[in-house]
Amino acid sequence: MSAVAIIPARGGSQRIPRKNLKLFNGEPMIVGSIRKALTSGLFERVVVSTDDDEIADVARAHGADVPFLRPADLADA
Repeated sequence: MSAVAIIPARGGSQRIPRKNLKLFNGEPMIVGSIRKALTSGLFERVVVSTDDDEIADVARAHGADVPFLRPADLADA
């Protein structure tokens, strides 16, 4: 059996717009979650679910899979 980490990352946020791309300790916030999942030894695959092209690019650059972009009608909640 394989374990998959799924990290949801909306592009829009009501309180902090594009917070997943805001820098925290010098890197986009989403990178910390990806790195922790990849180095935990618990998951065979780390998938980021997002509606945002830039978040998808950052996630892929840091080792996560982004198999598709979520449709806008599923990304507003």
